[in-house]
Amino acid sequence: MYLARISLVFACVVLMQGCASIPATKSVDQRQAQALYQQHLQNNASIESFSLQARIGVQTEGKGFSGSLHWQHDTNHDEIALFSPLGGQVASMQKNADGITLTDANGHIQTATDAETLTQNLLGWRLPLQGLADWALGRPHSIPIQAISLDDRGLITSLQQDDWLISYDHYSEQNGHLLPSKMVLHSKKLTLKILIDDWYIPSH
Repeated sequence: MYLARISLVFACVVLMQGCASIPATKSVDQRQAQALYQQHLQNNASIESFSLQARIGVQTEGKGFSGSLHWQHDTNHDEIALFSPLGGQVASMQKNADGITLTDANGHIQTATDAETLTQNLLGWRLPLQGLADWALGRPHSIPIQAISLDDRGLITSLQQDDWLISYDHYSEQNGHLLPSKMVLHSKKLTLKILIDDWYIPSH
């Protein structure tokens, strides 16, 4: 169902550095790229859980944040910890079926139904958690695609969904999957850069 939906949406659209980095190219055979794209989606469709460690940089309305992020994800649960450049924990967030809880560095706890509102209120910038797990894996989220472009390996170089523009600079091979190692997310008021240093994909 997921692949069929993505295939249908993609048909309507005209159209990151690891041990095996793959740069984007400018001249692309679209028919071949689409076929490779479908293979890539099929290969990564089995990923339902992961862990990653990344460096992040945030710029929003004249303010900024940089540090690191540890994220454990599965289909029903997310745990995200944010750290300062010196390693101190800035915040932790948990998401489950009951909602989202965020704890700041002072131990203050707030809950909400969505991560975007919660992070905006406590951190001053919006974390687009609804689509981020799929985007981090280099695949579209299950909402309408506004625009997409591919390289000659069928990997996404840019994707626009939910008023976010996601750019991918490099991919690397991780446990048999090609996954992003550098991505930049842009919205009207925010730029979020994520450099993924370590992936863990469970074997099936």
